[in-house]
Amino acid sequence: MSLVSQLAYLVIREGVKWSDVFRLVPGQSITVGRAPTNQIVLQDERCSRTHIEVFLSGGRWTLRDLDSRNGTLVGEDIIHGDRVLRAGDVIRIGRSQLVFVYRLAEAFSDSGTAVRPSGQGFPDLAETDADDDSSILAAYQPTTITHRRGQTRYLEPGEDDESSVSKRGQAAGKLCRLAFELAKAPDLSTVAELALSGLSSATATDATALLMLPRGFQGTPTGDDLEVVASQSTTEKRYHRVANSLASTVLREGEAVLARNVMGDSSLGSRDSKGEIYTTSVICAPVRRGRRVFGLIHLYSTDAEQVPDPEDLEFTLAVADTLAVALINLNRRQELAERVTQVSTENVQLRERLGVEKEIVGESPVMREVAEEIRRAAASNATVLIRGESGVGKELAARSVHYSSPRREQVFVCLNCAALAEDLLASELFGHERGAFTGATDRKIGKFEAAHRGTLMLDEIGEMSPGIQAKFLRVLEGHPFERVGGNKPVNVDVRVIAATNRDLEKDVGEERFRRDLFFRLRVLEIVVPSLRKRGDDIVLLGDFFLKKFNAETGRKILRFTPGALDKLRNYLWPGNVRELKNVIERAVVLCRSREIDEDDLLLTNLATAGDSEEREVAEGQFAPTSLADIERVHILATLHHTGWNKSRAAGILGIERSTLDRKIRRYELGEEAPRRQ
Repeated sequence: MSLVSQLAYLVIREGVKWSDVFRLVPGQSITVGRAPTNQIVLQDERCSRTHIEVFLSGGRWTLRDLDSRNGTLVGEDIIHGDRVLRAGDVIRIGRSQLVFVYRLAEAFSDSGTAVRPSGQGFPDLAETDADDDSSILAAYQPTTITHRRGQTRYLEPGEDDESSVSKRGQAAGKLCRLAFELAKAPDLSTVAELALSGLSSATATDATALLMLPRGFQGTPTGDDLEVVASQSTTEKRYHRVANSLASTVLREGEAVLARNVMGDSSLGSRDSKGEIYTTSVICAPVRRGRRVFGLIHLYSTDAEQVPDPEDLEFTLAVADTLAVALINLNRRQELAERVTQVSTENVQLRERLGVEKEIVGESPVMREVAEEIRRAAASNATVLIRGESGVGKELAARSVHYSSPRREQVFVCLNCAALAEDLLASELFGHERGAFTGATDRKIGKFEAAHRGTLMLDEIGEMSPGIQAKFLRVLEGHPFERVGGNKPVNVDVRVIAATNRDLEKDVGEERFRRDLFFRLRVLEIVVPSLRKRGDDIVLLGDFFLKKFNAETGRKILRFTPGALDKLRNYLWPGNVRELKNVIERAVVLCRSREIDEDDLLLTNLATAGDSEEREVAEGQFAPTSLADIERVHILATLHHTGWNKSRAAGILGIERSTLDRKIRRYELGEEAPRRQ
């Protein structure tokens, strides 16, 4: 048998439809089954993944059943093993049929009634040359890709061909592009600008605006409850707000309205600066999803020759509904982002809480007193002023107050007032609106809002400028505040803990710090002692930091030598606990043995920030003096400083005016007052 005569075909029929023709080529084994790896794939649930195989053996085409689950029929015979195929054999697999022929004319001839298709899925072959297989195969060429495009032009901005597209088709195209852009918008202002630009270009109006209800609004909305989020005008006249009666009607009824010839209707038209109504036509559409109302879209025309029609109303309503979906998705994204931030913050808070519980180290009497003051302050909601030298651990004490208080599950926010200029400090504290100043590209939430229901610690409170002090005092007293560049009042529930290493009484006397703010902050006071006043804790802290940095660096340093311990105890520690921590960290990193010796401790010769008498004691210059004598000298010096202004002196000393008078009489200081000329 020649090679040409060995060519054969399988004409495939699935269900009631003849679907394909497959050429059998000598030298190639063909598998049929449900799996996509087969040459012939049958979408039939009764077909096994690899059901049969057809191959040429001894010059004859042979079918082999591959242990299929539901079996294979050739004609009426069930096939087990191999079966030589003859022209006209009908192979049945489930509901699918494959007709085996040597010439396609045999499958589609009038005499081949057993295998003639019904015409479904094939072109009319009545006029084809039955002896020409190529003319028949021409109808079954494989699919070819004719066009490729990376991005649809329907979502690209551009003018529609008005000659070939109806107005409704143009509106549908614009709405499709607008919906696509709204879905990508990152914030409310961008959403509003996109929606208004689309409305302005697609409707016969010259002013558009989006008015929104406040977030979380409850109750029946009216026009008075709406806030203008964004507006646009294509004329010289700026946008004028929608009439309250019209807005209330649209919000109440939930229907979009088109009103024409409103020049004489004061309830519908917008007025200019002279009180004259200049609107000719108005469109109002509610922005709502189901029963939830977000606000409304307001459009109007001031040109009598440019009058919106019902199609403009339809388009506006479609934009309003699309805008509502975009706002819902935007709110969900914001809520998700806030939730992620909240979870992240909670994780940080938990780690910080564990750190606070482990890092308050000390058994000295002064530290036990501090711990008791922290416990009492935590039970209250009052403002706390924490005082102490730099590096003593004021922030650690503030965190301990927070994590021991009823607000422990809420956020703890810390801000250093000395690290920012006045303008930036105002923005950090109270937040700012978009466009409030150069570089303010987005709205920012301030520390007060971020600490809502939690605790806000303000470190270095004495560095706050007088202008910020005044605004800060109002917030402390429960008044709402406004973001920088904004006019919307913001109310927060925040507990404030302030910290400073400055002499605030002196700053009050020199009018660098507000007296009323000082007393408002000093409701509760915690004084964290310097490290030199808690000498019993120095070794404890040294061992704590040694273990901490061993774990962080992987070192295995065992202990301090006796000489190193003596050096730690005798040093005055002008940098307090912070300096001790840094000294131990350096020693752990650079130590070459298993013990830290005194040579590994790098100390300084700096004087301490306070308590100069301790250095005098160390240097043998101390002169014993009674507390009464020290108080007398200090009060007299303060009176001389203020020019014997007793009210100012009492403020600096932190005592009442009557108390100062008693001390002046006790120490007979009146005789030293300067006489008036």
